Amino acid sequence: MLAGRPDHDGRRDRSPGDRRGRGIRGALLPSDVPAYATRGDRFDDFVLDAVEHLDHRWSAELSDVEFAVEDVPPVAVADTEIPLARYQPATGKGRSSTPRRIVVYRRPIEARAVDSEDLAELVLDAIIHEVAEMMGVDPAVIDPEGHGWGEEE
Repeated sequence: MLAGRPDHDGRRDRSPGDRRGRGIRGALLPSDVPAYATRGDRFDDFVLDAVEHLDHRWSAELSDVEFAVEDVPPVAVADTEIPLARYQPATGKGRSSTPRRIVVYRRPIEARAVDSEDLAELVLDAIIHEVAEMMGVDPAVIDPEGHGWGEEE
């Protein structure tokens, strides 16, 4: 009997690779529950939260800065510390130019975090450090409250 053709009692068979109705029936989790997001998605959200936190005070200075997430930094020399983030100045002019950019490295930060709250703090600290380097100031100038994560402003 071919799949999709009615059986003698009017029922339709499932696809040939789905014998006895044991195939995938749908998503295991609905898309609106927190567990649906991947670790990468959650990390991206922490980066967006950190940028939003700084944008309240530094929107003009950050308006032309591109923020990106990469899994790991480029191959590093064995004698150096593994970076958590990196500031890349703008290059070139015209069509071949690239904007100022801050890249946050997901895996090194996740490896240092104890829990999700700690992860959010580390992401924010890494971004504050890179913004401070970009502007040539102390990180305390960028976020004088010691970043007060989770507090209402």
